Amino acid sequence: QVQMVESGGGLARAGGSLRLSCAASGSIFSINTMGWYRQAPGKQRELVASIIIISGGQIKYADSVKGRFTISKDNAENTVYLQMNSLKPEDTAVYYCNVGTVRAIYWGQGTQVTVSS
Repeated sequence: QVQMVESGGGLARAGGSLRLSCAASGSIFSINTMGWYRQAPGKQRELVASIIIISGGQIKYADSVKGRFTISKDNAENTVYLQMNSLKPEDTAVYYCNVGTVRAIYWGQGTQVTVSS
């Protein structure tokens, strides 16, 4: 089992910045990937960014956030961060931390990000 604690999010104006963090605990030795998804009202949940925890650290971004969002990890703290810059109203959504292991996928409780124009 893996447990996650999300923090960050909130309200920002267009062009502003927010930072999300997700700290994992429990069976962290089995974690392969960590990342962030988001779900806006009436839309499907979509990948925002992901990072491979093991060697290589391959990173993937949604096209809509490339150049604006940066995902990073702190292996010592088992934490993944999402720095969101140049925010747009269309970034408004509930953001979910995602952890993938060899056996299961885990989801955080979600944190609301609202960007006003």
